[in-house]
Amino acid sequence: MSVTSIVLVHAHALFREGLRHHLSTEPEFRIAGEASNGQQAIQIVDYTDPDLVLMEIDLPGVNGLEVSRVIKRTHPHVGILLFSSAMDGQQVVKAIRAGVAAYLPRNIEWRNLLAMLNDVRNGSYPINDLVISLPDVASQVLAAFRQMVVDEEVESIFSPLSLRELKVLELMAAGQTNKEIALGLDVSNQTVKNHVSSILRKLAVNDRTQAVVYAMRRGWIKVVLPGD
Repeated sequence: MSVTSIVLVHAHALFREGLRHHLSTEPEFRIAGEASNGQQAIQIVDYTDPDLVLMEIDLPGVNGLEVSRVIKRTHPHVGILLFSSAMDGQQVVKAIRAGVAAYLPRNIEWRNLLAMLNDVRNGSYPINDLVISLPDVASQVLAAFRQMVVDEEVESIFSPLSLRELKVLELMAAGQTNKEIALGLDVSNQTVKNHVSSILRKLAVNDRTQAVVYAMRRGWIKVVLPGD
C-alpha cells in the first residue's frame, strides 16, 4: 500500500510533537502538515490534499466539527479522525453528520490509535462501531437521528444548487457527457466542468453518479430521457 499522508491539528505543540514522534516510526504514514487552529487546518488541507486528518475537536476559533464539515465539502475523500474529551451522544451525531470517520477519546492508547488510522485509511468508519458499543451514546444517537429524519423531510425540498446546476445535474442523470451538455446549453466545456465541480463540492460527493442519486432521492431532479 502507498504511503498515507496525514495532517495533524491540535492547539498544543507538545501534543502534535508526540503524535509526530509516534508516526515517524510507522513507514506507511507521512506527516503532510500541522495546524494549531481550525482556519490553519482548512488552509493546510487545501494546500496538501492529505489522505487523513487527525484533529482535536476543541480548537480555538473554528472548532473541529466545523472544520470537518468544510473539509468534507471540498475534499470528500479525506478521512477525518477527531479527538474529544467526552463520548457525548449529541457530539457523536454532529460528527457523523459532518462526515467524521472516527471519534476518539483523548487518552486513547497508541496501538488503538494506530489501528483506527489503518481502518480509516482503508475506508472504514469506526465511528459507527462506537455507537453500537456504547448503549448510552447509541440511545442519544438514535433520538437525534429520528429528529434528523423529520428535519430532512422538511428541508429536502430545498436545494443548495443553482437552477443552472440543477439543469446540468438533470442532463448528467440522462447520461450526457460534458461536451453534450455544453452543446445543449450553448456554453463552453470549461463552464460545464466548473458547474460539475461546484455540484460535487456543494453535495460533498465524490463523483457524478453519487451526485445524481443524492439529488433524485431528494426530488430535486427528474430523469430526462432522450426525446423528452
